[in-house]
Amino acid sequence: MAMTTGDLKSDDLEKYRTELTGYCYRMLGSAFEAEDAVQDTMVRAWRSLDSFEGRSSLRSWLYRIATNVCLDSLNAGNRRARPMDLTDPTPVAQARLNERPEITWLEPVPDGRVLPSVADPAETAVSRETVRLAFVAALQHLPPKQRAVLILREVLAWKASEVAELLGLTVASVNSALQRARATISEQAPATSDAADPLDEEQKALLDRYVAAFEGYDMQALTALLHEDATMSMPPYDLWLRGHEDIVGWMLGVGEVCRGSKLVPTVANGQPAFAHYHPDPEGGYAPWALIVLQLNDGKIGGMDFFLDTKRWFPLFELPERLEA
Repeated sequence: MAMTTGDLKSDDLEKYRTELTGYCYRMLGSAFEAEDAVQDTMVRAWRSLDSFEGRSSLRSWLYRIATNVCLDSLNAGNRRARPMDLTDPTPVAQARLNERPEITWLEPVPDGRVLPSVADPAETAVSRETVRLAFVAALQHLPPKQRAVLILREVLAWKASEVAELLGLTVASVNSALQRARATISEQAPATSDAADPLDEEQKALLDRYVAAFEGYDMQALTALLHEDATMSMPPYDLWLRGHEDIVGWMLGVGEVCRGSKLVPTVANGQPAFAHYHPDPEGGYAPWALIVLQLNDGKIGGMDFFLDTKRWFPLFELPERLEA
């Protein structure tokens, strides 16, 4: 029996909030813009309930509204980027912290905001893989409608006919857009990460060793945990490093200020992450960065240090500071 507008309550809309936020995050690359887009979607949906006649599912109707909100946003602004999308890696001897205020950076997101609880392990794995930073960065290279087609078809497993109806396209146009989007994503070759939901014993041990090495500032131990071609970035600076030698060189140079730090575990973008607290001259530890790790083949392949802690720590519900 179809649901009518008289049957609908706000809770009927709210149960889709997390999956819609995940969809909008993949589209927009920003946790805050995604939440704003979903809130806008909910308000538009509630105001337009009279136009929902039950011919499509409530979920499809909400996705149509959310897609239009995202497309409007994308038509008005630039794509989001990571430092590695903009420049080549910098040798540590030439490394300088250069902030680019004109660049709109890709943002991290807490898992709980974008990954709804599902019973199917395969579906969970796809959801986590497709909110990872490298994949969302690759999506930013797609035109907005191609981006929507790829997410709806490949991530959410919608039928071509359903996507065509949602976007006002023909099935042939949807299939063509999907083919072009796949080719572009393939060219970007986003780095893959090991499944980490839940962490296996080997991964837990790796992260324990990472914390011990970082907090002890043991660069020999840290080097042993990093892939030879591991990367490190520090948005909002455009600098990024490749190779454990350059990473350790940075840590023992400009990065020396991080000696004596503390790490608190969290999760971001389907990946292990840490809140990084820096020794405070006035005592205790102050927020310094949100570190998102990429694990692959039993080692660490990437470390992204997001330095705007006034934005990230409240979003991830992390302590404002740590006592000594």
